[in-house]
Amino acid sequence: MAASQKVNITFSDDLEEEEDGVTMLDVVWGQLREKVVLKQLIVIARCKQDLADKEELGAHYENMIFRLSKQHKWDHITGLLLIYPLYMLHIIEAPRDILTFILRNFKVEQEQPEGASLEAKIAFVTQKLQSRLFQQWSYKLSLFLDFFQARGDAVQGKADGDKTTEILVCDVLSSLQKLGAQLDLQKKVLPGSVLDKNPHLIVPQRVLEKLLGREELLTPEQYLLMYNSPLNIKIEFGETMSRSFLSTI
Repeated sequence: MAASQKVNITFSDDLEEEEDGVTMLDVVWGQLREKVVLKQLIVIARCKQDLADKEELGAHYENMIFRLSKQHKWDHITGLLLIYPLYMLHIIEAPRDILTFILRNFKVEQEQPEGASLEAKIAFVTQKLQSRLFQQWSYKLSLFLDFFQARGDAVQGKADGDKTTEILVCDVLSSLQKLGAQLDLQKKVLPGSVLDKNPHLIVPQRVLEKLLGREELLTPEQYLLMYNSPLNIKIEFGETMSRSFLSTI
């Protein structure tokens, strides 16, 4: 498996580290926001085949998360970005406004010729995340997944095609829950290191491909249109999927 590499990123002056002291009130306020507004978003996207430097893609999202963290210093952003040869799987745990910004970013990227992604679908969204899967945000380059997962993919891929969208999403959630369990046992270890030692925990690329073709899943643009609808439609797909999934494990 390819290990994530360190990326040197230059930030603008307006994002310089603040040196203000942290009071007990600040800590309490941060804990209160953590309990009230924490949400989770899982997005699947297909990358452009001519995007040669996947490390640059990871650095792009790392830079974006860094900037968001500076702008929302009490809103802790955690998650994992898995970058495959042709796809990416992004799990973000953060307040609603940050998730909305990330979805808008996906929409903008699809509209730009130089954007990194061609299409994206929302696989999962929940409004009431009980606890985080990750302690921080990080990304993992999984560029050799075809080698590790090639054996038996043809047969398994056909079986995946017969699965319902709900089952495919539950497969993704199951892999992430198992990864989260390993992270609980190995404190201060990045998800990438755990996946290097346990490649079977990585969501297969073929599952992402199947989910991108499912009409039941919304694109970022469709989700944002419904989210901003004057009818105030409440999207509960993620919550329903979460309850269904948790009742089976």
